[in-house]
Amino acid sequence: MPNIKSAKKRVKVIEAKTLRNKMFKSRMRTLIKKFNAAVESGDKAEAETAYKATVKILDQAAARGVIHKNKAAHKKSQFTLLLNKM
Repeated sequence: MPNIKSAKKRVKVIEAKTLRNKMFKSRMRTLIKKFNAAVESGDKAEAETAYKATVKILDQAAARGVIHKNKAAHKKSQFTLLLNKM
């Protein structure tokens, strides 16, 4: 446990940021699962709406630094191919 006041503050700040990132990643994974479920069910309309939400959340995650920008681009490309195959 830190003794210096600024170090104590850093610990609190890091905990808050970690919690925020965990919440964001959880929401991102949930949307990805919903998209994959829509693709597997074969519902084109539902898949398109899930696709838009998933791409948006991936862009936000890359912008915030939660995931790497290349990972976001790779995932978006995968999802686009899945959607176009339907």
